[in-house]
Amino acid sequence: MSAAAKRHLARVHDIPCVLCGAMPVEAHHIRDSQGMGQRANHWMTAALCASCHRSEIGVHGDKTMLRIHKVSEQDLVARTLERLYGR
Repeated sequence: MSAAAKRHLARVHDIPCVLCGAMPVEAHHIRDSQGMGQRANHWMTAALCASCHRSEIGVHGDKTMLRIHKVSEQDLVARTLERLYGR
């Protein structure tokens, strides 16, 4: 992992969950066109709390949270990048 990617992931962990606003957060790596055994790009991450990330209704569950908020995983990455680097 590059130094820039490490800095980016550290910043991701410093912002609230982009779905519910809770802290602390985990970096969710989206797997767009990735196989299950492949590591996703560190830049394609979303700041998600443990519940929105790994619970039964979270992104790694049945994805109810995405449907409630009417967003895709790509939208979560966009929200994360906007909070980190937006003006």
